[in-house]
Amino acid sequence: MDIERLPTLFLSHGSPMLATEGSPAGRFLDGLGAALPRPRAIVVASAHFLTDRPMLGGHVQPHTVHDFGGFPEPLYQLQYAAPGSPELAEDIAGRLASAGLAAKVRPGHGLDHGVWVPLRRMYPQADIPVVPLSVNPLADAAAHFALGQALAGLRGEGVLVIGSGGFVHNLGDLDWQHRDVPLAPWAAAFSSWMHEKLASHDWAPLLDWQAQAPNARHAHPTTEHLMPLFVALGAAGADPEVEVLHRSHELGTLALDAFAFR
Repeated sequence: MDIERLPTLFLSHGSPMLATEGSPAGRFLDGLGAALPRPRAIVVASAHFLTDRPMLGGHVQPHTVHDFGGFPEPLYQLQYAAPGSPELAEDIAGRLASAGLAAKVRPGHGLDHGVWVPLRRMYPQADIPVVPLSVNPLADAAAHFALGQALAGLRGEGVLVIGSGGFVHNLGDLDWQHRDVPLAPWAAAFSSWMHEKLASHDWAPLLDWQAQAPNARHAHPTTEHLMPLFVALGAAGADPEVEVLHRSHELGTLALDAFAFR
């Protein structure tokens, strides 16, 4: 039987409250899983799985990690009991090794909130195997794009590759008193530049975003929340189509844009 070729996705996972809130981003995720061909497994490159070399979660039944603080108690009771896939984790580690990337499988690794929060909205039945993939906070966009390129074959094998991060992510500048305030001008300028480069397939400046994008350091004081975008972009193959799936923001500076790469 032919397997329908899947897109790769970049999703902004925002606050852990995205798991339960009826926000525009949450409602978008509620319909996203059903709009895609059903995958046989999901690989999520998460901004909250940080290592200095590529690592994959290889637990047969990964636990739900509540890697955050200061939120309402019911959030800490949520579980996402999806199975893992040690076999797929080992297979991906082999692909990465073949591409010159020394990958390792971490057998006891759980699902951080960058993984389970969006998946809980997309696939609430938690019945699709999930493999988490790390990003490297010390590596640049080109390195994460190359990491994604090593995963490009998964698209045709029924495996959904997701990069889970944040399109604009500066927690120090959030306006906690005004959830629906307009996007700050500096954040809007960064977002517009990124959208323009993605839409025009202008990959070279995009991969050099830290030097070329306006307000790059303000938009991402640390880079780990944007690196999953480059993993997803690389995993889509050569010169993919770029589809904007969702645009919204919260608290003045938290941009929750989402993309499909086909």
